[in-house]
Amino acid sequence: MDTKNVDLVNQYFAHFNNHDWEKMAEMYTETAAFKDPSLGQGIVMQTREQTIQKYSELSEVFPDLNDRVIQVYPSGDKHVIVEFVSSGTAPDGSEFELPICTIFSFENGKISKDFTYYDNFEQ
Repeated sequence: MDTKNVDLVNQYFAHFNNHDWEKMAEMYTETAAFKDPSLGQGIVMQTREQTIQKYSELSEVFPDLNDRVIQVYPSGDKHVIVEFVSSGTAPDGSEFELPICTIFSFENGKISKDFTYYDNFEQ
């Protein structure tokens, strides 16, 4: 089995947990397709700069933002499915833990699609 995409996913989460948004964004194609409840309905195209901006803003609100990978499921030679739990502490001291599943699609060693699923309940 080819593990290069799994290695890339592990590197991605290392960048995420180091809050190195530039290095993380570099792992995407110049413009990538996202499915993410925080971006709206359907597929949204995002540039690397937009990705850096989104996560920079998120880490300002949640300075201890962290993703704990539960399981990685390689799927063929172009996809990796990752089950993880995102957590952090808000400025008011409240903590969150959010189970997430993301399907990463790869083209030429870069993430071309990031389809993320989680319960986007409003509180």
